[in-house]
Amino acid sequence: MSLQSAIEWTDATWNPVRGCRKVSPGCKHCYAETFAERFRGVPGHPFEQGFDLRLVPEKLAEPLRWKAPKTIFVNSMSDLFLEAVPDDYIAAVARVMQLATWHTFQVLTKRSERMRDLLQGKLAFAAQLPNVWWGVSVEDRRYGLPRIEHLRTTPARVRFLSVEPLLEDLGTVRLDDIHWVIVGGESGAGARPMKREWVTSIRDQCERAQVAFFFKQWGGFQKSKMGRELDGRTYDALPARESVIAPALAGRDTLIRQVEGVALRWQCHAAQSLRTLPSHPVV
Repeated sequence: MSLQSAIEWTDATWNPVRGCRKVSPGCKHCYAETFAERFRGVPGHPFEQGFDLRLVPEKLAEPLRWKAPKTIFVNSMSDLFLEAVPDDYIAAVARVMQLATWHTFQVLTKRSERMRDLLQGKLAFAAQLPNVWWGVSVEDRRYGLPRIEHLRTTPARVRFLSVEPLLEDLGTVRLDDIHWVIVGGESGAGARPMKREWVTSIRDQCERAQVAFFFKQWGGFQKSKMGRELDGRTYDALPARESVIAPALAGRDTLIRQVEGVALRWQCHAAQSLRTLPSHPVV
């Protein structure tokens, strides 16, 4: 769940937070919750507490140990901007992204207002980092379109949309100041259907706006059978990325020690505050 990822639009995942809370229809069949709850009560497993919220400061330095440049999806098993995650912990995560300049980080949230506000405040140092892409999830008009408007006013070098699962026709989408759009259908048991015309509408709008378009999957119970071709081809566009060489081992070791000091302080804090973090509700 770290160094390699099966997600089509990233190379690796990094989870300094685990667990989340459902906030909108896109969360109904959350893959992360399904995975985590399988291991609830298994002693010593990373998800022994299921999908309850946990800070994982021992993971903070992880990207600094990866020498080869990677595109990294941040918190595939949570949401960095979840209400109960402290501002200062989010800032600690962002500082690691600031240090690991040879990686590209993809941060995706449904808490778009909090992300916008923090990037205008405590996280201002990270807003314009060329190696950090800030994005929001979009599943429908009621919940998803307002997130796009929040993102458009968020200070960021690269802004992206993850339109997955796409649950209805979004109509006209404002794509000015958006740099990348991912579209995908829901997969797994109980997957809700996605219509072709909903996808082609977004693709065509991206083409007119000159926004990079990535079609992830059609989804369904057996998503591999449905594939990811749209009109006879795949769409794999990504924003441009800068090529940065990782520091030599000695330089990375210095960065790792610096972050491990921060992580140790957060480990003490997390141990004291876990009882105050809300558990994931049974839905």
